[in-house]
Amino acid sequence: MAEELNEKVETVYDENQIQVLEGLEAVRKRPGMYIGSTSVRGLHHLVYEIVDNAIDEALAGYCENIDVTINPDNSVTVRDDGRGIPVGIHPKMGIPTVEVVFTILHAGGKFGGGGYKVSGGLHGVGSSVVNALSEWLEVEVSNGEHVFKQRYERGKVASKLEIIGDTDKKGTTVTFMPDALIFETVQFEYDVLLTRLREQAFLNKGIHINFKDKRPDEEIFNELYYEGGIKSFVEYINQEKTPLHPDVIYLSKEKENMIVEIAMQYTDSYSENLVSFANNINTTEGGMHETGFKSALTRILNDYAKKRNMLKDSDKALSGEDVREGLTAIISVKLQEAQFEGQTKTKLGNSEARTATEGMMQDAFAAYLEENPGVGKMILEKAFSASRAREAARKARELTRRKTALENTRLPGKLADCSERNNEFTEIYIVEGDSAGGSAKQGRDRRFQAILPLWGKMLNVEKVRIDKVIGNEKLLPVITALGAGVGEDFDVEKLRYGKIIIMADADVDGSHIRTLLLTFFFRYMRPLIEEGHVYLAQPPLYKVFKGKNVRYAYTDEQLKEALGEIGNDANVQRYKGLGEMNPDQLWETTMDPATRTVLQVTLEDAIEADKIFNVLMGEEVEPRREFIEANAKYVSNLDI
Repeated sequence: MAEELNEKVETVYDENQIQVLEGLEAVRKRPGMYIGSTSVRGLHHLVYEIVDNAIDEALAGYCENIDVTINPDNSVTVRDDGRGIPVGIHPKMGIPTVEVVFTILHAGGKFGGGGYKVSGGLHGVGSSVVNALSEWLEVEVSNGEHVFKQRYERGKVASKLEIIGDTDKKGTTVTFMPDALIFETVQFEYDVLLTRLREQAFLNKGIHINFKDKRPDEEIFNELYYEGGIKSFVEYINQEKTPLHPDVIYLSKEKENMIVEIAMQYTDSYSENLVSFANNINTTEGGMHETGFKSALTRILNDYAKKRNMLKDSDKALSGEDVREGLTAIISVKLQEAQFEGQTKTKLGNSEARTATEGMMQDAFAAYLEENPGVGKMILEKAFSASRAREAARKARELTRRKTALENTRLPGKLADCSERNNEFTEIYIVEGDSAGGSAKQGRDRRFQAILPLWGKMLNVEKVRIDKVIGNEKLLPVITALGAGVGEDFDVEKLRYGKIIIMADADVDGSHIRTLLLTFFFRYMRPLIEEGHVYLAQPPLYKVFKGKNVRYAYTDEQLKEALGEIGNDANVQRYKGLGEMNPDQLWETTMDPATRTVLQVTLEDAIEADKIFNVLMGEEVEPRREFIEANAKYVSNLDI
């Protein structure tokens, strides 16, 4: 398969393959249109765009090594050993082609010029967008004879293309400094980039990606190379889980200029982890390739169950949720003229991707089950067990609905609701403990703030199925108050509150409550996190006061600042819990939208989130111990 993926595109790659569509004027004015945002997410997108160009060279069969380096000055260098961007004079523009690529929007080898079989990148505008949003950018091109160099500043040419040496090598080196006038921060996060680069190495087996951080006090290096490709990807995701079958199932097929790869493995987990890609782009909203995989998987396993007499005519067929319980699967398609829905490219629209994926599954996976009846039996037993639990959950939901109808109330008794009904303006505080809940109820703004107190430790949903979740006395009030259902019935459109704010003590027990709730939301109400509805309240750690002069400090650094302002002889109260604050203090520090600090919970990387929740909340003790030991040095304010 490696040979197929890296089969060279036997066409000429020179100035005639670079097509020009339009100019570069709007990028600096509206950067969000091109990279999503000017936050840290948009900052990292600059690196992805240059790396994607190198990956495209690898897909075309001309690149094996990619070096990515964060330099001491926080600039980034991306070097590849591909063909090198053409340096000849462009026939239409009359300037060096490399200059066209970096200074003109929608200029590149991905618009029908024949330079690439498949490609990712941001609609082919990556190089020019990165250049436009950089304080400076330098490109060096080796074409097998000479080394060429050109410098740009804020998207404009700062020096002419010149020869700076001779070489027998080929490749492109791009170094850029993100523009502090554009971005909210220009400090790159190594772990965020590492996750993306590791993903690219998995998706393109045989490619070497070397990632270095040379900033002071950092000095980190990772060599990313996976001969197993997406099989290794599944093994990486499942390394903290218990597989039901030892070998990852790998299926692949190339047909009509499309390559479909699937790697899958079942574990004893109760959640599914399905991740799809199209031309190396993570299609987080799914698309036709995911649809084809899901429908084929459900149909094939039901047919197999009937053939093995495990599914009688009177039995209900296994649902998609049943057959995907505990499944980790990577779906990767590479195709020409990929149609992505939306500017952010998160959903694949090509109908032929569904046909190809379904067909490949029907042929290859059905054959695999016939050749591996033991694995097939384990998968079906898991699916039937999930089906029984789903039926039990359905009955529990119906019982709950009948109960609420008979009791003539739909909301939990401890909930103090708000008067506003439009969820664009409402928020609910889920508060640890009755004492803090009482203060929150008295201190809140009743118009738009609802309060739901929780008491005691709630259920760890990582260790149970959905039937144990529904009806649980600690979770049912949360499910009922939010009003959007749970699990497969969850509908974010029915959510009663636009903001869900978890407010717990700043100690070990409070952290546990937050983690349990976040695990529940991630596993059974994931759209809450994906669409940005979940927040963490940030109550102060200290009250610093002297006479009528009062300051609240949320960190040790703020404590030092407050003591410096008021005087070191000021009184310091260390809050051990929310219940120590009276309603006015709780409102002023933690609940007043004008003065509070809340942290929005986002899902930057579902794969890493799945791994972390599994480590922290799963059955295996050893991975949890290793995680705690590795991360203990980052913990502060730990109350014991």
